[in-house]
Amino acid sequence: MSTHSWPYPHIVAHRGGGKLAPENTLAAIDVGAEWGHTMIEFDAKLSQDRQIFLLHDDTLDRTSNGWGVAGEQPWSKLAQLDAGSWFSKAFDGEPLALLSDVAARCRQHRMMANIEIKPTTGSEAETGRAIADAAKTLWQGMTAPLLSSFSYEALEAARQAQPDLPRGLLLDEWDEAWQAKTAALDCVSIHLNHKLLDAGRVAVLKAAGLHILVYTVNDADRARTLLKWGVDAICTDRIDIIGPDFR
Repeated sequence: MSTHSWPYPHIVAHRGGGKLAPENTLAAIDVGAEWGHTMIEFDAKLSQDRQIFLLHDDTLDRTSNGWGVAGEQPWSKLAQLDAGSWFSKAFDGEPLALLSDVAARCRQHRMMANIEIKPTTGSEAETGRAIADAAKTLWQGMTAPLLSSFSYEALEAARQAQPDLPRGLLLDEWDEAWQAKTAALDCVSIHLNHKLLDAGRVAVLKAAGLHILVYTVNDADRARTLLKWGVDAICTDRIDIIGPDFR
């Protein structure tokens, strides 16, 4: 059972701006702040030359005008890409974001962060270490960012590098070994696809001493039900209807 505190709010803006801005960009973080959100979730990985930047997919194709595996390209090339125009013309020219710039935005907006470690295949441990070390430095003087990952190896590397940073294990499918894995990683939380939960399962997880963050909840009634069951945090794309004061 983790001894970490839980300073995080009930509502977390998915990938910065949810459905209102191009995901994982500084513009998205600004949109989340405009809607009053006090915590964002985003995905981080390493470039070929070990710069930490934001991107969900392994490849650039879906959310930029680039193509190919992002982690196999240097930051000098990635920095030239347009990561906004795919979403709308209003965001033409929006660049990919470095983790250091995101930390500065969080400081500016007084926002908390859930950093999902998204390693390129084969770089799990390296990515976990690098992101944990950077997060420890960049978020000094702010609420510690909550690190999460689907990769056990990446989270274990993050734990070894910066054991004081809180961690959450991500699961998209139920894993009967959840308790052993979260205990071994000294997780403060477990992050689950909300469809995996019912009231009984929430009670079991809470009894094990875990906080629960769920994704991606875009229906207000479902969000209320989850909170009633005892879920601690809801990650949402609908940052306009499931706002920071949502109950």
